[in-house]
Amino acid sequence: MDLYSGSGLFMEVILAKKAGFCFGVERAVNAAFSEADKAKKENKPIYTFGPIIHNQIVVDDLKAHGADMISSVDELDKIPPSRIIIRSHGVGKDVYECITKNRHEIIDTTCPFVSNIHKIAHDTTESGADLIIIGDASHPEVIGIKGWCTKMPFIINDVSDIDELPDFKGDVTVVSQTTFNSKKFNNLVEFLQKKYYNIRVCNTICNATAERQEETKKLSSEVDVMVVIGDPSSSNTKKLYEISRQQCENTYYVQTLNDLDLTVIESASRVGITAGASTPKKIIKEVHDSMSETNEFEKLLQEEEDFSIRTGQIIDGTVIGVKPDEIIVDIHYKSEGIVTREEYSNTPNIDLTTVVKEGDPITVKVVKTNDGEGQVVLSYKRIAAEKAYAKLEEAFNNEEVLKGTVTQALNGGLSVTVDECKVFIPASLVSDAFERDLKKYEGTEVEFVLTEFNIQKRRFIGNRKKIIVEKKEALAKELFGRIEVGQTVEGTVKNVTNFGAFIDLGGADGLLHISEMSWGRVDNPKKLFNVGDKVKAFIKDINGDKIALSLKFDDQNPWLSAEEKYAVGNVVTGKVARMTDFGAFVVLEPGIDALLHVSQIALERIEKPADVLKVGDEITAKVVDFKPEEKKISLSIKAYLKDQGIEAEDSADYDDAEATDAE
Repeated sequence: MDLYSGSGLFMEVILAKKAGFCFGVERAVNAAFSEADKAKKENKPIYTFGPIIHNQIVVDDLKAHGADMISSVDELDKIPPSRIIIRSHGVGKDVYECITKNRHEIIDTTCPFVSNIHKIAHDTTESGADLIIIGDASHPEVIGIKGWCTKMPFIINDVSDIDELPDFKGDVTVVSQTTFNSKKFNNLVEFLQKKYYNIRVCNTICNATAERQEETKKLSSEVDVMVVIGDPSSSNTKKLYEISRQQCENTYYVQTLNDLDLTVIESASRVGITAGASTPKKIIKEVHDSMSETNEFEKLLQEEEDFSIRTGQIIDGTVIGVKPDEIIVDIHYKSEGIVTREEYSNTPNIDLTTVVKEGDPITVKVVKTNDGEGQVVLSYKRIAAEKAYAKLEEAFNNEEVLKGTVTQALNGGLSVTVDECKVFIPASLVSDAFERDLKKYEGTEVEFVLTEFNIQKRRFIGNRKKIIVEKKEALAKELFGRIEVGQTVEGTVKNVTNFGAFIDLGGADGLLHISEMSWGRVDNPKKLFNVGDKVKAFIKDINGDKIALSLKFDDQNPWLSAEEKYAVGNVVTGKVARMTDFGAFVVLEPGIDALLHVSQIALERIEKPADVLKVGDEITAKVVDFKPEEKKISLSIKAYLKDQGIEAEDSADYDDAEATDAE
């Protein structure tokens, strides 16, 4: 805005939009004052572990509300059981343990962005990898990050520190202090990537910090004088001052209005004002008002107050931070909103960093205007669910087929998610046959129709069986319309029994009976087929909805060439398949058996085949009879042996006995 100065010129005062408390600081400060007031009412002692933020005015104000301060773990055993506020900078894991050990209650206001770095630090070092922290080693945030490491991290603040780093053999992860200078961070990362090949960079500079620095850089390059407001101990304010000085020589660092010499801006036509993340708005207002006739800052505060929210309200916001289990959303309100994992999706254990990123627009619903810590609780999935309800109702009315993902297999059926709305499919309606194992459906997409829709009771019942039955009926109709007896078909083994195998032909099952599996003898179908095997067979018969299959193709009938191969007088080999008292049956090839009579097994007389043979024996014999019309072949080992000139020692007695038998 314009201000009339003593020199007769108008001066424009420009206030940075990002000046003042960031999300993490505002969250911590609001929670601290709320807890202090609560403790005062309950007459319970309360302390902050270190200054709540790097601003002495806020620290003093908080102390006036009853919250004192301790500076180290050594003081924890010197105070009575109290409430201990962990500030936004965070602390190491050992501090949490020490607080609990001394029977104190923890009130954790650690900035979510800092908590995320704690997790990265712990997981990285726990896995054995090395961690590099870019930041000020003496800063409480860096000390806290270091306290979550299970092995000693390496802390660098300047390019010269890189020379002191070891020659890392394994993987290295790089994180940054959230308030570090983004330009300097990128410069250090570039040097690290040139020196090491196994670097994983996590840019953990707070989004608000990066935006504040970028805005400060731009604003300070466009003004004659730049005023940076913040506590002398504030790291992020110092960085704003450094950035401003590079762009504007006339940059002044002040803590309050008392530190500002107004004469230095009298001749300026444009003045810029920014403030660190730990600077209260009332201090910014005082400095701004001293230069402005019209209270622009008051307007800014009024705009904030005019924008109110209510439970159930739908708001368009912007994602400004993402953790695996939480999304931070800028909703243009005095505090940011939080979308938890449970309020984003019904998908169990979903990693939110994989589905949203900083800068994404997001439409959310207000669940709570204040969760007790000054945060607005938001929901994304409830909006999606409401849209899904409309979709389900339309599908129910029109009997449309829906698709959903099975999120859980229950004892009585499947829980299916359709756009964040849950539909239940009873076990009896999951398939057209009994399903013993419903777990196999988890994570899969299924089709179904709705058989019940009750929005009041949130009761939505699905039916998958109906679709399966209808599809099979359509496939069966199409199948029976194109097949005929004698046609060769291909299918998949669906089930194997003692009497045969059922083959899925894509619309109906065909039975391949044990007697039709081979031209030879089959004792056990399960030795020939497994569920899932592909089978090519021909249709032997169609009777209504029953299809009989066969693998006994005519052109593969062994009897077609048997007359030549097994002519009388030919010498053949085979295996004993089974035996009776009057002889043994020998398999010459699959589908062709021959009888070896007991009288033809040996030159000597034997009582029964088992005296000299056993199942599985391979024998060589002569064909002595062939009856093609009856498919009968007779063999003789005795005749074969005689052809070889072999005679039994008591052949005369044997011949007489044989003659007697014949009589």
